[in-house]
Amino acid sequence: MSATEARLPSELFLSEDKKAWFIHDRFGMFIHWGLYSLAARHEWVKSREEIPDAAYQRYFEHFDPDLYDPKAWARMAREAGMKYVVLTAKHHEGFCLWDSKVTDYKVTNTPCGRDLVADYVEACRAEGLKVGFYYSLLDWHHPDFPTDIFHPQRNLPDTASFNAGRDMTRYAAYMREQVTELLSNYGKIDIIWFDFSYPGRDYKGMPGKTRHDWQSAELLQLVRRLQPDIIVNNRLDVLDIADAMPDVTTPEQYTPRQWPMVKGQKATWEVCHTFSGSWGYHRDETTWKSPEQLVQILIDSVAMGGNLLMNVGPTARGTLDQRAVDALAAYGRWMALNARSIYGCTAAEFAAPRDCRLTQNGKRLYLHIVNWPFRHIHFDGMAGRIAYAQFLHDASEVQVLEPRFDPLNHLTAVNVPEGTVTLELPVRRPDVVVPVIELFLK
Repeated sequence: MSATEARLPSELFLSEDKKAWFIHDRFGMFIHWGLYSLAARHEWVKSREEIPDAAYQRYFEHFDPDLYDPKAWARMAREAGMKYVVLTAKHHEGFCLWDSKVTDYKVTNTPCGRDLVADYVEACRAEGLKVGFYYSLLDWHHPDFPTDIFHPQRNLPDTASFNAGRDMTRYAAYMREQVTELLSNYGKIDIIWFDFSYPGRDYKGMPGKTRHDWQSAELLQLVRRLQPDIIVNNRLDVLDIADAMPDVTTPEQYTPRQWPMVKGQKATWEVCHTFSGSWGYHRDETTWKSPEQLVQILIDSVAMGGNLLMNVGPTARGTLDQRAVDALAAYGRWMALNARSIYGCTAAEFAAPRDCRLTQNGKRLYLHIVNWPFRHIHFDGMAGRIAYAQFLHDASEVQVLEPRFDPLNHLTAVNVPEGTVTLELPVRRPDVVVPVIELFLK
């Protein structure tokens, strides 16, 4: 940060009360969709394979999602237990899913011929879902965007000639025009998800891009003026010039070990994950997560005070492939019975027993049993604190054994350290992906 660089006032960041809905809802759907769905081999295919614009144009000329049904997407999100949705209005390839007035590289100029964002917004609202837009700061198609470590043309013999005349100031103004369209033409928008800054990522003499390239301060001021209550993520590279915490911190594709800290404080945070190893539709990708893994990622996030944004990558015809439908259904089955352990919950004030995770909502603790034990779970420090316990999926009682000493049988489950209670379980695990015990505190 230069000595003269202006700091961003706290008014550009949301107060905790304006984020209360987000912190309560905990679970959202990410949708990565664009021209890369035709390639069907990862949303970064243009960069990975260093495809020039002329060759990539075939996807633009054939984009015609005739089976696009955003009402079905929104319904599946709601039935999975998701409360908000974030759609890639523009990804790194630069293609726009709305009828932008400042570019021809948009969906209304493809065989599809219609504004897909408008239909998406309407469908989400009809299902009671909060609405979010993802907007890429990168743009591998725009004529003012210079090459860098991620650009498809980064290995040209003469990148200097390619970059000649490209002007990031003009590009930043273009971004502001597009963000103005997105935040002005579709009513109230709840989330804008910018992606991403990469300072220090030099490549062959080409620097990584930072807030100075995006003119992030001006962009953030614009967003806040157009949508005062919108949640803005933390990828604009403004943390060290901000006089407040970011609205939300966004780890990606891993589970933090503990509640993420920013500026020495617990951050509002949301992890984003994929059903498989790709964000966009990838026909041949096979590392799809099991129902147990999917549910555990959600539980782990809430148990550390965070949200989960789980991604789907629709096909080029506008459908969700069966693997994604099945994954959403797995969430739906579990959430139908166990949502009380997610919504409105956060990290517990108690340490979880072995092979378990804890969430808490006031005087209710939710014990998620990740690895089913034989007969007993020992819960340290809880003697005299539990009024009642039950399985959440069927409200059947779970017996709570207070500690006592039996000198004749040192192997009994109730011979435990002082302050520990023992929950007595059935030998066989209930037919639930991750069983949950609801504990009512005194």
